Amino acid sequence: MGKGGCKIFLMSNYIVVYVTVASPEEGEKLANALVEERLAACVNRLGPVQSTYWWQGQVERGEEQLLVIKTREDLFDRLKAKVQELHSYTVPEVIALPILKGSESYLHWMDEELAKAKK
Repeated sequence: MGKGGCKIFLMSNYIVVYVTVASPEEGEKLANALVEERLAACVNRLGPVQSTYWWQGQVERGEEQLLVIKTREDLFDRLKAKVQELHSYTVPEVIALPILKGSESYLHWMDEELAKAKK
């Protein structure tokens, strides 16, 4: 706790994880699993997004959904394992970025929800 009983939030503890999925149904399945298991406080599903990428020696193009997952760094390995378990892709995108700044009330809410993750 900081002065006056205010909690000090360390921004490096919070991350946003990007995961692309093949369909809205797959996005919903992954989002529900991650939130229900408290590995994510919130998952936004965006789409359709158009993706262009190299795969097996050629350029591929496809329509996907993008999941924007809000969590903490200490939950990343478990989140990544759950994504890999449920994902339809051989090599799913699982990229984490640090949250550099954020609303204290939002980060406090994240902490409360993520604290309920099973160990």
